[in-house]
Amino acid sequence: MITAKQVKELRDLTGAGMLDCKKALEETNGDIQKAVIYLREKGMASAAKKESRIAAEGLCNGLIKGNEALVYEVNSETDFVSKNEQFLTLVDTIGDALLNSNVTNDEEAHNLVYKGQTVADLLKEATATIGEKITLRRVSRVKKEEAETFGLYKHQGGRIVSLVVISGDKEVAHNMAMHVAAQKPKYLDETEIDEEFIAAERQILLNQAIEENKNEKKPKPEHILGRIVEGRLNKQLKEVCLVDQPYVKDPNISVTEYLKSEKAEVKSFLRLEVGEGIQKREEDFKAEVEAQLKGK
Repeated sequence: MITAKQVKELRDLTGAGMLDCKKALEETNGDIQKAVIYLREKGMASAAKKESRIAAEGLCNGLIKGNEALVYEVNSETDFVSKNEQFLTLVDTIGDALLNSNVTNDEEAHNLVYKGQTVADLLKEATATIGEKITLRRVSRVKKEEAETFGLYKHQGGRIVSLVVISGDKEVAHNMAMHVAAQKPKYLDETEIDEEFIAAERQILLNQAIEENKNEKKPKPEHILGRIVEGRLNKQLKEVCLVDQPYVKDPNISVTEYLKSEKAEVKSFLRLEVGEGIQKREEDFKAEVEAQLKGK
């Protein structure tokens, strides 16, 4: 006979539902270890069914070890699960595994073996026991010189994580990491911007200016339109380039001016925000409902 104590023990070990634990124990004649295996096998099956679901919530994290730093994102389907203790432990476990390896990207991260299991297996187990699709993405390793400084900032417990490498002290590094988190720069400076992107933006702005000019009582000459376009383009580029942005702690000066006053320089930066580039769950839920209505 299966006891409540056995069911509780199995639930504590696996995180599975009470009825699932009871059934697993019945199928394995009360053998806890066999029941764990049974649930894992069943869990892997249910995890596979969740592969098509969308994980757009979760947490980003950043870790520093000596002259190396790591940033990564672990996703769940709901914000509620991202606060789950098992999920938080998984984020830390993955971080520990990645930081103490030579992994530099997502593919290497999924194949990394940690304490006898691949990270991919850890994610599948979490998907099975938590009940939501759990994924890992945007793994990046950053290295710095001995004389350089890391700045790491986490906003809302990992909703946003930013990492900077600077020549300068820790306070400036921290301030720059906060700025990157708040102001969302896409590039360090204009030299990083692709020329094709600039040309395409210039053409869009020119077409807009031409359309606006058609409605003017006194249309502007072509050379004036050119100046207007260049002015708008420069403003747009400054908004996305870190060194040209108004400094978040003092908008009266630019980041360049702040760095100059501190005799510092930003070498590189990374910024992660949960769910960037992922189709949101509401759209996925709608698709699931439509599929069910069609009998798929």
